[in-house]
Amino acid sequence: MEATPARARAYVVCAVAGALWCLLPLPTVHTPWWAVALLPALYAGCEQVARRRFAGTFYPVLLAAAFLLPPPAAAVVPLPGALFSHVEQGSPWLRRGWRAAQLALGVWAAARVHWALGGRNAVVASDFPYALVPALAAVLAFCLVLTALDGGILALAERVPLRRAWRGLFLRSLAPIGVHGLAGLMMAVLWRSPYGPVAALLVLLPMGVSWWVFAQYHQERAAHQATIRALVQAVDIKDGYTRGHSERVGQASMMIARELGMDDSRVEVLRFAGILHDVGKLGVPTRLLRKDGPLTPEERRVIELHPEYGHEMVRGIGFLGEARAAVLHHHERLDGSGYPYGLLGSQIPESARVVAVADAFDAMTSTRSYRRARPVSVALEELSRCAGTQFDPLMVRALVRALGRCGWHPAVTADEVQSSIVFPPSPTVSTGMRG
Repeated sequence: MEATPARARAYVVCAVAGALWCLLPLPTVHTPWWAVALLPALYAGCEQVARRRFAGTFYPVLLAAAFLLPPPAAAVVPLPGALFSHVEQGSPWLRRGWRAAQLALGVWAAARVHWALGGRNAVVASDFPYALVPALAAVLAFCLVLTALDGGILALAERVPLRRAWRGLFLRSLAPIGVHGLAGLMMAVLWRSPYGPVAALLVLLPMGVSWWVFAQYHQERAAHQATIRALVQAVDIKDGYTRGHSERVGQASMMIARELGMDDSRVEVLRFAGILHDVGKLGVPTRLLRKDGPLTPEERRVIELHPEYGHEMVRGIGFLGEARAAVLHHHERLDGSGYPYGLLGSQIPESARVVAVADAFDAMTSTRSYRRARPVSVALEELSRCAGTQFDPLMVRALVRALGRCGWHPAVTADEVQSSIVFPPSPTVSTGMRG
């Protein structure tokens, strides 16, 4: 937050003031102070481990505090862990103050809701399943406060529209925080049981193991993303004329997949397919990729090998799934005149039909060394004209609907070059063999 705008800094100050207001009644609260000291220390220790080993935040102790302590005392629990956490970049104390205020407000709200619904008595009496009701309400309150504050700081610091800043935040965070809430409830019930706080601490062991597994998944996912970035950067370095093309084809492929109602995991795979569709260019001579003007028939045949080169490069990468078929078949045509195998209609994998439309659309709306970009409306008309022969009409219609709702901002992917070459009208979409 080194370059945090003044309005965002003011927002942080307001959050800190709100957290201090929640702590004002603390001297009058009747609660065992040893618990108020133990829980913050426990949270600070868990947070250090979570940040260093798991790259995440550990909420069970905070939610257990909301179930065990009065609201002002519960709001104290996140402060040491947040105020003395390690900050790698930006203004350390601004970031720490923001995190401490955000968590204090969230825990305070969760504790208020829990106590207002009689949750404290339910925890003390181990009254199940009724104890789940106030606990669930407290988790919802905690999640709402965190996501509302996160959306606000994102809107102010990054100039993101409020609706976009908050979109999906609550639903994405609800499931993991809900799991942490169940662990926090187990801690609170055991804490109040005859076995005492020592038994409550045992809950952290299986929770830590599950959190470690979750962190491993995210680390593996990050490794996948790094692999893809490295491949795309290699293509961009080799073929400077189409720099950025791969990412835009990935975006357009994702838009089509979402419009078709595909689930999130498949949408992600199709984004990978779009990003990697031209990775086979690494096997094509650079002079052909950077040639100004039309290609000779021999040169075209060499470039037409790039889908097979690409498939050879990625076929051993298991997480890509059906994206590998898209890399191999994205230049096939419904009428069977495409390459490399001349597949017909439904013989072409669905992922390849999606990427073919996304690839052609971005190629037409981007300026290359050998021709200027076409307007989006003209590109869509051309896609519609070739639907049924070159492209799958279902994919074309999906792209048209998605663009009508979200719009498109084509970027120039090469230097604007004045060219005297005039391409004659063609019965097929001229997407640029090199893109």
